[in-house]
Amino acid sequence: MGKAARDQSARDRIKAQRQEQMLKERRKRITTITTAAVLAVAAVGAGWWFAAQSSRSEQVGANLAPITVASDGSVVMAKAGVESPVLDVFEDFQCPACRALEETSGPTIKNLAAEGKAKVVYHPITIFQEQTNKGITRGNSVRAGAASRCIPGGVAWSRFHDKLFDAQPSETVEGFKIPDLIDWGKDAGVTDPGFDKCVTSQEKAPEHLAYSTKVLETQKLTGTPTLKLNGTEMDTGVAFKPAELRQAVLDAAK
Repeated sequence: MGKAARDQSARDRIKAQRQEQMLKERRKRITTITTAAVLAVAAVGAGWWFAAQSSRSEQVGANLAPITVASDGSVVMAKAGVESPVLDVFEDFQCPACRALEETSGPTIKNLAAEGKAKVVYHPITIFQEQTNKGITRGNSVRAGAASRCIPGGVAWSRFHDKLFDAQPSETVEGFKIPDLIDWGKDAGVTDPGFDKCVTSQEKAPEHLAYSTKVLETQKLTGTPTLKLNGTEMDTGVAFKPAELRQAVLDAAK
């Protein structure tokens, strides 16, 4: 083989080696990119899974904690001897966001009380002004809130409370009509013979409105629903995620 041929052969080998090295590096880059993509997808998947788990509603336990209505109209749900942490629930039966909270985190709130993990205090109030939808929205809220005060406590109050949110009317349509409220009370287990008269006359409406004004002013609420844990307002993102809400309450008990 002449010198020229040997030189050409050497160049060919070098070229082949370079091409092989470039191919190896390309394969390595592809492997790295693919691995990163897989990890990224896995991370996103894990994030969605965590979000889904945090937002998943619990099932209400078979037994509720004792329920008593205080003289001011607030409603305490707690096992005997449980005084803290205190979870205050400020809600309006006509408030769509309150209904959403009840559907999402309501079971967790009830379970925490039943487990003796918290003292839950419900504060049914009216936040809507008279001029809202020509008074329709406020009227709905007041009728429901006043009717709930006609129940002295117990499981019947909780059932009635849940029914009000379940049957919540549109903010622009007259709802929570007196005959319906009476029927729902009986379905909830109310046996007090004075219940019908109490609801029909709306005798508790002035008390309900006075309490609403007091709560809105003293608690400095900007709207409902609002949850306060030991007096501190909770972030909405936590309130609407049952798992995070539960953990926050458990942490407050430590």
